[in-house]
This record gives sequence, C-alpha cells and structure tokens, in this order.
Amino acid sequence: MDFTLSLASFFVGVLVGLTGVGGAALMTPLLILFFNVPGSIAIGSDIVSATLMKVVGGYKHWQQETVDLEIVKWLALGSVPGSFLGIAFLHYAKAQGMVNLDGLMIRFVGFVILIVAVSALATMFIKTFAKGIKLIEMPKIDLKTQQGRIAAMAIGAVLGSAVGLTSVGSGSLFALALIAFFRLDPQKLVGTDIVQAAILLIFTAVGHWSLGTVNWSLVFPIWLGTVPGVLVGAKLCTLTPKPALQFALYSILVTVGWQLVNKA
Repeated sequence: MDFTLSLASFFVGVLVGLTGVGGAALMTPLLILFFNVPGSIAIGSDIVSATLMKVVGGYKHWQQETVDLEIVKWLALGSVPGSFLGIAFLHYAKAQGMVNLDGLMIRFVGFVILIVAVSALATMFIKTFAKGIKLIEMPKIDLKTQQGRIAAMAIGAVLGSAVGLTSVGSGSLFALALIAFFRLDPQKLVGTDIVQAAILLIFTAVGHWSLGTVNWSLVFPIWLGTVPGVLVGAKLCTLTPKPALQFALYSILVTVGWQLVNKA
C-alpha cells in the first residue's frame, strides 16, 4: 500500500504546486474511497501530511516572489483561531460519543468539496463562455483600511473553521476568496494560497494530533509523494497555462464529492 499511496500522493502534490488547490480535496477522499481509511483518521492524517507539502511549496513560491505576504497575514489572523473552533467541535463530539461520527464527517467533506468545485466551475464557465453576462462582483478588500483588515480576518475565520472540521478547503476555499475579494494575478494567487494554507495547517495539525486521529503509517508515505510533487508543480506553475488543468481538476472534484456524500 505504501508505494501505491506515495505514487498517488506525488500526482496530488504536482496539482497542488500547479494550482494551489486540490490537496485535501483529493487526498482525503483518496484515503477514504480507495484505501478504506475511517473518515476521522483520513482527515487528521491528511492535515498533518498536507502541512509539510504546503510549507515546502510555500517556500518555493516565496523564493519565486509569487506571494502577497500582506494578504497572508490578515487571512491567517482569522483562519488560525477559526480552525480551533472546528477542532473544538470535534473534541466535543468525541467526548459526547457521537454515533457515526466518521459517517457524518465523510458526508460533510463531500458537501464542502461539491460546493467548492461547482462554484469554481460555474465561475469559469461564465467567464469563458458567457462573457456578456455581467457577474455580481464582490467588493475588493483594501488591506490599508481597518474595515478591510477586519473583513479579511472574518473571511479567514469562517473558512478556517471549515478546514478544522474537514481538512478540505485550505487551498480551494481560500483560492475562491482570493479571486473574489483580492483580484490577484494567477501566479501570485497560487503562491499566496499555498503560503496561507501552510500557516493554517501547522496549527490545525496540532489540534488533530491532540484528537488522536493521526496515523503516521499513512503520513510518511504521503510525504514521500507530495513533497517532491509540490516542488515539481511549483516549478511548472510559471510555465503552464492553468484554465484547462483547473477545469479538469474541478470536474474530478465534483465526482469525488458526490461519491463521498453517497458513501456516507
């Protein structure tokens, strides 16, 4: 199983380095659907394994100067405490002996993936094929103002809580927020997304480790695949046109999310 898991993890790492999204949204379902890992263990192990991948990928993007550190800072000030709220709920559910917690978490992961993927596909479709339709644009957040900083922290807190609960969204949910509220160019969007995810996952990983939901026999094979994969993807990021790749990725995520919802 280790070699197969490492090989699959390598391709997930390449996708993350290229697009900034798809890490947990692909890895968690992969563990659940193909390796029959219980939902809580898949989520906890994936968060820990994704942390190193995001740190390495984030460092590479920082070297390439494709990171907006000001956005990272204000999002992280909200997302880190937000993730603790999600983890606190899991602690409470575990203490209460909630029946079928794994099944509920798998279904929640599926719903989050579906929301992210369908939203992203709809946005891409409208921008590509229906340019005559005027989209309702979200207000651009100005981090030079107090109001803008509070808004960034609030967005981070809401999305961080979802990541703490499911492991999904540290890249994909935040990527949508970066597109909607900050209007970054594609390369800087990917780098900023990966760096903020690295900071968020460091703290979230500690929380899931305290829950006892981390299986190190899963984490190490994933690291062997994702770390070199994310370096390859980050290097290719500045060279590869991403619309077709993102379309394929989000289409896969719709299928994966649907399978998880029905599995539970």
